[in-house]
Amino acid sequence: MNYTDDEIAQIGENIIVTLKTIFDPEIPVDIYELGLIYDVQISEEGMVKVIMTLTTPNCPVAESLPQEVKDKVGEVEKVKEVDLELTFEPAWNKDMMSEEAKFELGILF
Repeated sequence: MNYTDDEIAQIGENIIVTLKTIFDPEIPVDIYELGLIYDVQISEEGMVKVIMTLTTPNCPVAESLPQEVKDKVGEVEKVKEVDLELTFEPAWNKDMMSEEAKFELGILF
């Protein structure tokens, strides 16, 4: 069964809500607002590809955080399968954070 564009948009919104519940343990901001999620692609069949990064390649949660993202996105209604790609190109930097994240961390005044 293929999903309509509206259903795919709703799945995307639900995925973003889910991503905003996952936090980098060292920074009190969710990974979506931190800018660690580079892309979320959703096929008509409900296959999801998440392209993400970490704040640093030797981040203490380098193994657990991507798995947590994959597991939680996989629990979103109508998501059939999740392919997670971890990349360090381009390297993450604080400019990738949302205004909200910068404000919360005191970077934006």
